[in-house]
Amino acid sequence: MEHKQRTLENLVSMWDHLVKTYKNRRVFVTGHTGFKGSWMIQLLSMLGAEIGGYALAPETSEDLYHLIDGDHICASVIGDLRDLPLLKQSIQAFQPDMIFHMAAQPLVRLSYEIPVETFGVNVMGTANLLDVVRTLDKKCEVVLITTDKVYYNNEWVYPYREEDRLGGYDPYSASKACAELVIDSYRNAFFNPVQYSAHQKCIASARAGNVIGGGDWAKDRLLPDIARALGRQKEITLRNPNSVRPWQHVLEPLCGYLMLGAKMTESALAYGKAYNFGPYAEDALPVEVMAQIALQIWGSGEYQVVPSNSPVHEAGLLKLDISRSVQELQWRPKLRAAQALEYTIDWYKQYFSGDTDMKDITKKQILNYLHA
Repeated sequence: MEHKQRTLENLVSMWDHLVKTYKNRRVFVTGHTGFKGSWMIQLLSMLGAEIGGYALAPETSEDLYHLIDGDHICASVIGDLRDLPLLKQSIQAFQPDMIFHMAAQPLVRLSYEIPVETFGVNVMGTANLLDVVRTLDKKCEVVLITTDKVYYNNEWVYPYREEDRLGGYDPYSASKACAELVIDSYRNAFFNPVQYSAHQKCIASARAGNVIGGGDWAKDRLLPDIARALGRQKEITLRNPNSVRPWQHVLEPLCGYLMLGAKMTESALAYGKAYNFGPYAEDALPVEVMAQIALQIWGSGEYQVVPSNSPVHEAGLLKLDISRSVQELQWRPKLRAAQALEYTIDWYKQYFSGDTDMKDITKKQILNYLHA
């Protein structure tokens, strides 16, 4: 009981700290209409931030951005990262205190179909964002979200650390590794901590992947595929049942990004670097195990394994070392893989029931997570 009380006190303290950091702060989020971006602006809204957003338009009426009434949460600009004049105009007009750069072409399999666009958005889009930051004549912290796939993947059991070699087999992974090089270059050349008093910019990157949660409808992702099949009472199809991924609920890395941003406001010299955000090692589970747990939580359904004949290469094993985030940010995962799945499947069950306010459900899950 005493340990539980201490844990709750720490959670309340963390929430109070984030409110203190973000309340009335001007926070600009790229990719705010996407899955992770929508959860982020809902979180920031609950923290009392003034939010600006820049992204492509949501693709469908069922996108989470619409379900949470995103246009009333933030000042939204619909635009492409490659449109430098519009991006510059939008950021300069908003005058952010902090930027979370989340916009990207985020899909591995799609990157094989549109490799040039993937590199353009993920690499030059990041360069455009950082070049606009150079024009801001004010203090600003910038957290740039990349992915766990930035590492040159040897398919080994050892978790990757922030200093490990970057690389990428597929266009998506390679584009994100390139984005990390762009970030490092701008940090050294234009936002060097040694000259912080002159430029007042702190730049950090955040690496997370295989994020799950309600409101994700992306094609060729495990949980959206499972949710669509279960919601429509169809059989689930698994392509790569033995692939192991570091699964985590979307709120895990988002709170990590927010904690990183809060730390950056305290010390630009100490936190302007890369951070991994992932689950504990034992929560890196095979795809088939995740499907089995999802069926147990849903209460019905079946799956079949269909060997993939696609020439597209997808990594079979990938784990992250989160020691730096745990030690330096005091961030740590709250949910085990099964709990993350429970949050996710419950959200989709509520959605497919057809009579639930999904904005309310999303907000309740955020509050429940903070007291998990």
